[in-house]
Amino acid sequence: MSDREAILQARHQTETLGKRPGALVIREGALQPRLFMISYDANTLIEKEYATYDELWDSFQGRPDLRHWVDVRGYGNLELMERIMRDFGLHPLQMEDVLGDYQRAKVDVFDDNRLFMVSRMTDFTSSLEIDDDQLSLFTGPNYVLSFQDDYEDCLDSLRNRLRSNFSQMKRKPSLYLAYALTDVVIDHYFPTMAAIGDYLEGLEERIFSERRERRMLNRILRIKKDIVRFRRLVYPERDKISEILRMPDEVMPEDIKVFFKDAYDHAMQALDLAESYRENITSLTELFLSDQSNRMNEVMKVLTIISAIFIPLSFVAGVYGMNFQREAPPAGANPLNMPELYQPWGYPAVLSLMALMVIGQLFYFWRKGWMTKQR
Repeated sequence: MSDREAILQARHQTETLGKRPGALVIREGALQPRLFMISYDANTLIEKEYATYDELWDSFQGRPDLRHWVDVRGYGNLELMERIMRDFGLHPLQMEDVLGDYQRAKVDVFDDNRLFMVSRMTDFTSSLEIDDDQLSLFTGPNYVLSFQDDYEDCLDSLRNRLRSNFSQMKRKPSLYLAYALTDVVIDHYFPTMAAIGDYLEGLEERIFSERRERRMLNRILRIKKDIVRFRRLVYPERDKISEILRMPDEVMPEDIKVFFKDAYDHAMQALDLAESYRENITSLTELFLSDQSNRMNEVMKVLTIISAIFIPLSFVAGVYGMNFQREAPPAGANPLNMPELYQPWGYPAVLSLMALMVIGQLFYFWRKGWMTKQR
């Protein structure tokens, strides 16, 4: 969820404060609904976008022998949402969860062993954020009713499978379509994680070349937040499928549970990847801080060497800068004061001595290996 979506969600929750349970409220910024339906059996496929709900409903009721995937994209029409709720016999509390548009992944059983399922579809955007949208599913004897708030989704691969003449989905019950939708959502977690993994590799390479430490640290912390958020999305998905696998056979037949077991394995793999990336980002943070510490040590080493060179030079310069008089009339010369002040080569001799001291120190530092840059 982007920052703007989070703000809209917070406003929607504020608008529902004090309202009765099951009251339907359309959140600000919701898109106008677009209505799609795919009707199919082993030998038939009818796919169409409907201009009006009446046209869709007539087509749905006119083909009771086919299975149907009714796909509603956009929630911005309260009257239409209420009609769909009445016609398909949906519970107001479940419809409230649909329109709330930010529910954790879950599954509920309602009248006649029908299911209400929520999944989170994810994508890693170019702005380095995990964008997630809610997919709500209702199952019926010969249909799956889906709701989503956006016109674009990750379900095109499933639509292409239905269009194929060899798809086994067209020969299976509608519960299999609900499984297939859930499986596509889970499978789409892996491209998201792959994009995050590529970005982490790029960050690791840039740690040793990036000079703007604050920008690099911000990137690390931002991707860390995305990984934590991704884990929060996948955990409920795993728990949802686990709950489906524990349902009695009259709700979820055993031949469909077999496929959900495969989806459960995919969810576990996504979680393992998320855990691995969380460990990677922790190591990356430690690597970044260690590199910054090493750079600081390099700076301190250079400053220490410079200080070590100038300390004896400052001592020599300080001694010869005391300006004690050599001559002390009328008693004559002071034998204990500096005779070098009056030697013709005194000044060059002191400068030469100071140069030899610098050369000697540099040679000593080099022999000790202090002059080489640590890698």
